[in-house]
Amino acid sequence: MKKCSQSAHHTLTELNITPLLDLAFVLLVIFILTTTPLANDIELKLPSASKHQKDPPRSATYITVKDDGSVYLDKRAIPDMNTLHEQLLVMRDKDTNTSVIVRGDSKAHYVQIRSVLDVCQRANVLKVDLATEAADAKK
Repeated sequence: MKKCSQSAHHTLTELNITPLLDLAFVLLVIFILTTTPLANDIELKLPSASKHQKDPPRSATYITVKDDGSVYLDKRAIPDMNTLHEQLLVMRDKDTNTSVIVRGDSKAHYVQIRSVLDVCQRANVLKVDLATEAADAKK
């Protein structure tokens, strides 16, 4: 009776070193990344810099769209979209980093909000955001 074939023993006696090489390369990369270079070997007294006070945060401009379709720019009523466009152009000319937050009533039609966003885009106002409330804040 034949116990085992010759080819079965031959493959079991060879050692597959591919996983060992992969492990060695991974360890080598880890050691290279974790060792710090010796850049601090020379004694230096570095100059100190004065502390710069942060600039105050810029105030955002609010465009409010009520449920009846009326539009307000910082609590001032805007009669039509052309007036809003002109106001945004004047504001952008004064400050190129003008930021606008659009506050739309939840019952306002999407077309009204979209027209305000279109006016902001035509006026080349790059920083436009939509104001929202957290879902649990309405409770």
